[in-house]
Amino acid sequence: MRFHLDPGRTILGAFISRFRHRHPNEPVQAIDKMAKVSEKVSSVIDQSNYLSRDLSWLKFNERVLDQARSPERTLMERLKFLAISASNLDEFFMIRVGSLYNYLDYHKQRIDYSGLREVPFRKALFTTAQQFCREQQAVFTDQLLPLFAENELFLANYNDLTDREKTEATDFFDRTIYPTLTPMLYDYTHTFPVLLAKVLIFGVVTQNPDGTDLQSLRSEDEEERQRLSFVQIPANLPRFLSFERDDVMVFLPIEEVIRQHIKKLYRNVEILSVNLFRITRNGDFTLEENDDDEVDFIDEVRQKIKNRRLGRVTRIEVEGGCMESAVVKRPGAPWMINLLKKRWEIDDLNIFESSTLLDFSAFWQVIGHPEFKEDMPRPHVPVPPMGMSRASMSREKTDNIFDLIKQRDLLLHHPYNNFEPVLQLLEQAAEDPNVLAIKITVYRLAKRSRITEALLKAAENGKHVSVLFEVKARFDEENNIREAQRLQKAGCFVIYGISRFKTHTKLLLVVRNEGNRVVRYAHMATGNYNEDTSKLYTDIGLLTTNEVYTHDISEFFNVITGHSLPNEYKYLITAPRDMREQLIRLIRIEADNARKELPCGVCIKVNSLEDKAVIDELYKASQMGVPVRLIVRSICCLRPQRVGLSENINVRSVVGDFLEHTRIYYFHNNGDPKVYGGSADVMVRSFDRRIESLFYLADPRVKQLAILILDYNLRDNVNAYELNEDGSFKKCEVTAGSEPFNMHQRFFDVTEKAAMATRLFDPETKPAEVAEIEEEYQEGAERAIADI
Repeated sequence: MRFHLDPGRTILGAFISRFRHRHPNEPVQAIDKMAKVSEKVSSVIDQSNYLSRDLSWLKFNERVLDQARSPERTLMERLKFLAISASNLDEFFMIRVGSLYNYLDYHKQRIDYSGLREVPFRKALFTTAQQFCREQQAVFTDQLLPLFAENELFLANYNDLTDREKTEATDFFDRTIYPTLTPMLYDYTHTFPVLLAKVLIFGVVTQNPDGTDLQSLRSEDEEERQRLSFVQIPANLPRFLSFERDDVMVFLPIEEVIRQHIKKLYRNVEILSVNLFRITRNGDFTLEENDDDEVDFIDEVRQKIKNRRLGRVTRIEVEGGCMESAVVKRPGAPWMINLLKKRWEIDDLNIFESSTLLDFSAFWQVIGHPEFKEDMPRPHVPVPPMGMSRASMSREKTDNIFDLIKQRDLLLHHPYNNFEPVLQLLEQAAEDPNVLAIKITVYRLAKRSRITEALLKAAENGKHVSVLFEVKARFDEENNIREAQRLQKAGCFVIYGISRFKTHTKLLLVVRNEGNRVVRYAHMATGNYNEDTSKLYTDIGLLTTNEVYTHDISEFFNVITGHSLPNEYKYLITAPRDMREQLIRLIRIEADNARKELPCGVCIKVNSLEDKAVIDELYKASQMGVPVRLIVRSICCLRPQRVGLSENINVRSVVGDFLEHTRIYYFHNNGDPKVYGGSADVMVRSFDRRIESLFYLADPRVKQLAILILDYNLRDNVNAYELNEDGSFKKCEVTAGSEPFNMHQRFFDVTEKAAMATRLFDPETKPAEVAEIEEEYQEGAERAIADI
């Protein structure tokens, strides 16, 4: 199937459809003019060699929503993906749309990758977002809601309740809800109240008691007599009240309880309309570089977090019947909407009308209800990574993680492999009297983090603990500040990020005195030190004592905690030092091999691909004949399969049971592949505004497992989508005569034999014997150590 979120024909049709909906009486000439403008916009987008970052992200969210369409999934699973798509869209309007308004509000120029300036791009973006929201509502009303009954679930209106349930709802309102509600009047004697983002709000339009009938008022009198007030529903109240009725679970949205009893807040006042809405505010902020001390820096972050609550409004979601065409249904609603549009300097494009429930992320409460626990798939039992026996995995704790890591490099592939070895390394290091120091970079932590507890224990036991804590991790700032200050009070050496750079790299170093020598244990990863998300995100992490790695990481920590400038890393590529240049160099080697008619190829798996310099280099390599295979989960600004530009480039996206977060870079190198894992995506922010690292996979067995990960991503025909030249996506299908290949299941059955036999781009090459590869690796490592 093809998803119609592609820029071009769809934006044109959506422009016209929305224009007709908002202005049904407008003459045909106006619609024709609208069509011509839309055609010009579509033409500009189609001619660009790059795809828009933001339009590309909306297509990613469409792929997330597509999981909610899948009849193979249970209703609870499908509701989960619907909720995820809603949460994703909230963040999109906070950050990406917020960033766009930073240009619009301050009259700064911006040209999108699509070739559009900021004003026409805003129209194209919002029109596509409006279309997505209509599809989202259609999935719920047409595909999911009809399944509720057979799953013993009922989404009720207030009038659907029995007398007993109505009594319970009223009691809950009087006892719990009513005391928390505060009507906030806005008129010429009351200032406009601060309305919070992402909470449900009732806009209540009332009329003075001495007012006459509304229909008989002149327009100028109408505004004078009407009053607007707001009632915010506290976010700490449950979104649904639940009732057990025979074999059915009844869920009543809390807003319907409040709507039914709202007259208790407006005694002796005529209510014209009660209108539910929800706003999203700009949550995008940057920190200015300054020379103040760390305390001032933390204060600045805290102030920016507070300012988010007052950020400009980027979207209003309203329940159906609030727009101009519904004056009869909600007589005061259009007046309220117009007032809000003027107050927040927005227009109809910012208004998202919903014919059903506002905020589908509310379904997390239903999904998490004990009654439906069995309807969610049971988690797979993690399998041991290559090099670790099942016996060691079967115990709750490995007796000596240090001995295990010294035997060989271990590549952990989460969630298929447990995150426990990383946690045990830190926990045993905290207690081990021979451990001298622990150094770690932290971007996001679990809410109840074993990482933090291990570091606190290590400091308590007198070990030197250095933590680079990135307090600017978006939406985790407050939690990170709190955890960082706990560590600092315990005696850890804490650095709150590096000036204008975000520290996004994931590195851990443990220094241990082992009698006649000091051994350093390292962990490098693509994902955060978060034991919760490690069960949901796919990531890789390398555990090693290889002295080339540990030397590089020691140098790297010296750079980010002090003022050291290393001459050269052996196994690391870092940003903002030279990551973009190094990747371009590796791509050019493949292009040169293609020119010489030598085996070549590039395969990259990332979350996002947006950097123009790398995209242009991939275009050039494609034109030289290099086969390029890209696996990009969300944003992809590269346009594949364009004649004369990117005919040798294929792009696919995998969206399924787990969030794809692994980043792997493969360069064929004339049959001697160079493979890297790491924290960085192919993005301007990763190369220029973040501290990132990619680590070379030196051990042949580790390298082969990474190659197998790429191979499985390229073979998947269950969770994969192919990107077309026009920017649309096509769902991969199991063709006749082929078998389903679901990599999210296959990775639980990976064997070392299968990994060692995997090849990309030249499958006819016979795999070398394991012993020969190990010998080659050992000789190479010894030479590298000698170089150091």
